[in-house]
Amino acid sequence: MWKSLNTQIFIAAILGLAFGWLLSLGDPTHVEVTTWQSGSLYILGLLSGVFIGLLKMLLIPLIFCSIVVGVANLQAIGRFGRVWKITLLCFMTTTTLALFLGLACAHIFDTGKGLDIALFQDQMANYQAPDTLSPSAFFSNFIQNTLINPFKAFSDGNVLSVVIFALLVGAVIVAGRGQFDTAQQFFQQGFEMMMKLVQWVMYIAPIGIFALLAKLVATSDFEVLGSLAKFATVVTGTTIFHGLVVLPLLLWLFGRISPWRFFKVARPALVTAFATSSSSATMPLSMRCAQELGVSPQVSGFVIPLGAQLNMDGTALYEAAAALFIANLMGLELSLTQQIIVCLTAMLASLGAPGIPSAGMVTMIMVLQSVGLPAEAIAILLPIDRLLDTVRTAVNVQGDMMVSAVVQRHVSDADLLEQNMA
Repeated sequence: MWKSLNTQIFIAAILGLAFGWLLSLGDPTHVEVTTWQSGSLYILGLLSGVFIGLLKMLLIPLIFCSIVVGVANLQAIGRFGRVWKITLLCFMTTTTLALFLGLACAHIFDTGKGLDIALFQDQMANYQAPDTLSPSAFFSNFIQNTLINPFKAFSDGNVLSVVIFALLVGAVIVAGRGQFDTAQQFFQQGFEMMMKLVQWVMYIAPIGIFALLAKLVATSDFEVLGSLAKFATVVTGTTIFHGLVVLPLLLWLFGRISPWRFFKVARPALVTAFATSSSSATMPLSMRCAQELGVSPQVSGFVIPLGAQLNMDGTALYEAAAALFIANLMGLELSLTQQIIVCLTAMLASLGAPGIPSAGMVTMIMVLQSVGLPAEAIAILLPIDRLLDTVRTAVNVQGDMMVSAVVQRHVSDADLLEQNMA
């Protein structure tokens, strides 16, 4: 039990909160700092800096390789037929609805407003709010700042530019129809190497999380924890609403399947997704449940594995709401332009990302940095991330099974034959 990374992270989070509380006892107003407090904060800063630095170091290569591999895998689905077109349309629809729902609820409940987080004052000291842009100026500015030299984008950490270049590289591999198999294998190997590095970094995650949370609590008021609890409640409720209302309504309208029947059949896969926080580990069970709903093996064998890479409603909802929550904590008002960027980045961040818990921390940094928020701000989310991950993974898996049922209803036998022969 103690060897479980989830258990270690949970214990580290509790100890970090407790140690941070002890550090704050000497001077709750933070006006006078003793020698042992300053020394402890310095060491905590070093430890948390190493952890965050490693995550930021892996961000660009991981995102680039994962997106190239995710798009290139479209080559394996055969011809550009009706099956995959309906599938991608469904994925885009459900993810977009989840993004808007997450941002809407974050606005309605104003999570994080009215607090001042001292921990991130240094990182935000040079932050400048962007000028309000007209739609035409926004798209012009977007093109100028994203369609740039990819090597410059890599060195500058320009996430959106890297994402667009990765999409183009993946599209070329698909268009080559086997001509660039060597390049695809190279990027696949690179992606697997990055994931191995992420696993190595996660070995020190308990130490990094301990240091981040201790420093957060020691330099902030305990009102932050109350605001965090409110955010967790809002995000969990919003995710459950998406899973119990939005997705079943779409299934009933376009798939003509009763939500009651769906949940009765899909229960084993949803429980497994909730327990494992892994859509990849749940995939075989998801395919079996989909087939019990009447989905053919061809459709379930195509939609569900692709959905585990491209369709992550719960993750997109969480990351969009979290970016707005952190901005509110820092007293920043994200403009409409920035919120659009958050939505685009959250959608693209899930493209090709593996269905395992450890990758979500890196993609969350990507979303934060897309609008100039510090990567260190993930410290605020770490105490609740693993708990929320269980709910959003279950919704991710639910979305994949529902899309497979909708696709099954709207494709003909000829489409399935074409898909099977491709």
